[in-house]
Amino acid sequence: MQKITTFLMFPERAKEAVDFYVSIFDDSKIISTMPGPDGSVMGATFELDGQEFNAFNGGPHFSFTQGMSLFVKCDTQSEIDEKYEKLSEGGEKQPCGWLTDKFGVSWQIIPPILGELLADTDREKANRVLHAMLKMQKIDIQALKDAAA
Repeated sequence: MQKITTFLMFPERAKEAVDFYVSIFDDSKIISTMPGPDGSVMGATFELDGQEFNAFNGGPHFSFTQGMSLFVKCDTQSEIDEKYEKLSEGGEKQPCGWLTDKFGVSWQIIPPILGELLADTDREKANRVLHAMLKMQKIDIQALKDAAA
């Protein structure tokens, strides 16, 4: 059982966001919903790729910032391409694999190889990878490998 769960407080449209996220990630589902005073969905518990989250309509005083992001490990370029494009639809594509979705939530769509290359003990190699990454919007695995070589 998961001990810590991310709780997303949306100004509004929590159910729309949950439906959107569940449509993008495999092994995802809505676990439960909470009705509001008017009968519409006010909150939900859901899973994305097996990770549990809560979402709630908290009102206009709640907003998201890049100080908190959801980090998605993607092993292949096709997975990066799919997740980056779908999640940024209606939102904003940003540098270095980041994006803000149409609900204001920040995401990082990153392959594990990026961290491995940036942590390489050959600092010249790692710096080449860093400089290549800084020029990217969506992460390009082959370009990272080329920079490392």
